[in-house]
Amino acid sequence: MKSDRLLSALLLLQAHGRLTGRALAEHLEVSMRTVHRDMEALSAAGVPIFALRGAQGGWQIDKNWRMQVPGLDETELRALLLSQPRAIGDARLAAAAESALGKLMASLPEALRQRAASIRQRLYIDTAGWRGTGENLSMLPLVQEAVAGDRKLAIRYRKAGREIVERTVDPLGLVAKGTAWYLFAGTPHGRRTYRVSRIEEARLLEEKCERPSNFDLAAAWKASTEQFQEGRTAYEATLRLDARAAEWLQTWHMASVIDAPGPWTTLRVRFHHENEACFVALGLGSRAEVVAPAKLQERVRTEVAALADYWRAAK
Repeated sequence: MKSDRLLSALLLLQAHGRLTGRALAEHLEVSMRTVHRDMEALSAAGVPIFALRGAQGGWQIDKNWRMQVPGLDETELRALLLSQPRAIGDARLAAAAESALGKLMASLPEALRQRAASIRQRLYIDTAGWRGTGENLSMLPLVQEAVAGDRKLAIRYRKAGREIVERTVDPLGLVAKGTAWYLFAGTPHGRRTYRVSRIEEARLLEEKCERPSNFDLAAAWKASTEQFQEGRTAYEATLRLDARAAEWLQTWHMASVIDAPGPWTTLRVRFHHENEACFVALGLGSRAEVVAPAKLQERVRTEVAALADYWRAAK
């Protein structure tokens, strides 16, 4: 509805201070012409909104004007409550978020407060994995402080290969992906991502970080993940599996069905590399047969023969 869109535009401008017509159009998912009409409608309604020309221009509301934000409706309240603070993963941040949510609950009318309490009982988020391993987020509050305060951060970081490196970075934003948190940062060698659980030590510096004026965290993260996915070498193998093994493999790997005669299914499966394909094929035992490539087929056959020799010698 137009009224909802106008409210969204007002909230965006209040939050960002100034936005280009193109940015507003992307946020609101409308055309530039619609944005222009909406800005005229807001101006006609008495909102002190004006356009700034030039490269740094855009739409802006008078800095001294503020709109009274309407209360939450039940749909908005439900969405907020179902994204519970327990999903944050760090105990201190979760406690702070829980406290803020408690204040919000206390401010609600009695009927809505009872409904909110009922909604919160319908979701529980367990951030621990089945194997008992979780993310070490002890550095997360300090990293969050650096991001919020635009301060440079000195870190000791454990890379995937266990190597420890020291870096001084410009924190640009935090990204939560599943239960993992990533610091997106600027470095002398370009923008990099650091998994927060691998930050062994962190020290907040007094120096302000260098933050691009037009930086868009969501767009930067999307470009970074796409580049990462493209850089990963894919290895394809064709396997013939029984029904249960085929179902399991399709759950955990990208796979397409080639043939499914009776109780057996032939799949073309994408692995990260040959080692992973060999590990999976051996792990499935008699429930899987390697059809192709021939090199993988021979490797699995050699491993099985070596295992049989081992057990014969062990008797």
